[in-house]
Amino acid sequence: MPSHSSLTIEKRFILSFIVTALILAGEVAGGIFTGSLALLSDAAHVLMDILALVLSYTAMRLASLPADDRHTFGFHRLEVLAALVNGISLGGIAVGIFIEAYRRWQTPTSVKSVEMLVIAAIGLALNLAVAFILKGGVHTHDHLHGKQAPDDLNIRSAFLHVLGDAVASVGVILAAIIIMKTGWQWVDPVTSVLIGLLILVSAYRVLRSSVHILVEGVPEGIELTRVSQAMENTPGVVGVHDLHVWNICSLHVALSAHVVLDRGRSATREGLMTEFKSCLAELGIEHTTIQFETQRCDQPECGPGHTA
Repeated sequence: MPSHSSLTIEKRFILSFIVTALILAGEVAGGIFTGSLALLSDAAHVLMDILALVLSYTAMRLASLPADDRHTFGFHRLEVLAALVNGISLGGIAVGIFIEAYRRWQTPTSVKSVEMLVIAAIGLALNLAVAFILKGGVHTHDHLHGKQAPDDLNIRSAFLHVLGDAVASVGVILAAIIIMKTGWQWVDPVTSVLIGLLILVSAYRVLRSSVHILVEGVPEGIELTRVSQAMENTPGVVGVHDLHVWNICSLHVALSAHVVLDRGRSATREGLMTEFKSCLAELGIEHTTIQFETQRCDQPECGPGHTA
């Protein structure tokens, strides 16, 4: 049964999604009405926020599904696949904005700057409201254990997306003011290009992270040499080899390794596993599969190991 904290976080996501969807609808309608490409580009950026909210919420829900015989790690990887599709889509949106900005630059279109300013200001206010809603969940703590809940990373990611859109809205407001004061219509496509670049950078980051996880690269923030040293410095351990560390999804890190034991030490394998789990948990690694050996298993006389 979901905890009170989880239900509160879900309500924040749903409320944020509703408000952000209203922003998207308003900016699309406003962009068409005013003829502002900058507003439509900001709407594309808001679409990115909606995708981020859906992704974070879906990841939180899928993480609660139990593993089964066909999916032994559960369904965490669906979050990564969704992020990959998200990144590709955002890249396409950015390219579309650049093409339309070039056309607008070649053939300037008159923009209704006053209406553009009003709509952008309303969008900024609503974006700040969404950021405030999500901000309340960023510091959610597990009161039972006195630590941050694992879902906090998802909320923080969505919060930063919304904050980025608020910055884009400020850019649209400034563009509207400049057009009002000077009549420079070219400011609108230039602003849309800047927003497109912001979208492109976000798309690149999403794609880089998702592809890195899918090819089972070493998780960001974890140094393989540091992990190896921490394990080798454990009393009773001679060496560590065939060490692999990878992401199951953005929040779950797994490790597998072969550990060569000192025959002359009396340390029990159960005791070593307890020490390993403790030191690896401090490094952010929670799922471990370790094979104990009395000699390297690549030697011909290698005997059976032990997995725990």
